Amino acid sequence: MLRYIARRVLWGIAMLFIVSAVIFVIFYVFPSADPAKLRAGRNASPSTIAQIRKELDLDQPIYVQYKNFMFGADSHVDANGSFPFIHVHVQGGPTGGVFTPQFSFGQSYYSQASVKSIIFDRLPATGLLVLGAVIFWLLMGIPVGIISAIKRRSVLDRTTMITSLAFISAPVFWLGLVSLYLFADDVGKIPIFPGQAAYLDAHSFPAKCWSLFLPWLVLAAATAAIYARYLRSSMIDVMSEDYIRTARAKGVGERRVIMRHEVRSAITPIVTLLGLDIGLLLAGNAILTESVFNIPGIGKEIVTAIRVSDLPVIQGIVLFGAFFIIICNLIVDIAYAYLDPRVRYQ
Repeated sequence: MLRYIARRVLWGIAMLFIVSAVIFVIFYVFPSADPAKLRAGRNASPSTIAQIRKELDLDQPIYVQYKNFMFGADSHVDANGSFPFIHVHVQGGPTGGVFTPQFSFGQSYYSQASVKSIIFDRLPATGLLVLGAVIFWLLMGIPVGIISAIKRRSVLDRTTMITSLAFISAPVFWLGLVSLYLFADDVGKIPIFPGQAAYLDAHSFPAKCWSLFLPWLVLAAATAAIYARYLRSSMIDVMSEDYIRTARAKGVGERRVIMRHEVRSAITPIVTLLGLDIGLLLAGNAILTESVFNIPGIGKEIVTAIRVSDLPVIQGIVLFGAFFIIICNLIVDIAYAYLDPRVRYQ
């Protein structure tokens, strides 16, 4: 098991470097706009642009730029001891000491704020939104899938499958707008849940959770429907296996057969889907949900950064998101190996 975990960790580190290289090529080698001109502003003189180009190390060879982008190294240090990607703090004074790299992702072209502070200021809102949505779609999708498989071809099964298909087909932004129109306490016809911008007015943790209740439901609806259909199909396949019939022939209780044998075997692929879906959530639906409900999260921030061509913020959020997705996939791989020991030896 330890060898398997070590292999997956090394693979995750390699993937992080590959993703960072791709991001570097997109934003620095083949940019849609000159980073120095974006940093300097529209009316900057050529000398100012040249000075900023030197400060950002854009006049260095490509491999030096990538080294500075990832590690900072010892190439260029300004008056504050900062690199384009890493802030280096020197302990021990000017004559000697220990260099401690502190990832800062540079500064925003638009607000001049640290990209790291921008990300971590908005991370709690996005993290709480994603965590709540994951819990909701697991609590909704897994029981519905199990019940539909046990009661297959019944009225309940057909109703849940038709309903799940409707939620899968509905775009998340449309579902968010409809839910606000129906259930928001500020503009809704049936005011039950907090409305748009309620998160901004919430100051305590319970109040923030309550303000995100409707976004959680909207964000979890489509994924819960997918999980329900997938688990139902997987359980129906498992029910026809020989070891299930053998367990029943031995007199094992029906509940034990379902939970210990059928559900455990059928739910293993769901673990793999979970890691992928969290990544897709961050890359798409979470951004739309934050925009619809006016939640000050990372998704809304990257939309603003794209609109004003704020390259450091865009690249910082993309790289941070890639790191988060790699960590999620690593956890999923380890959990999958724990549930299915055969994976460890492949």
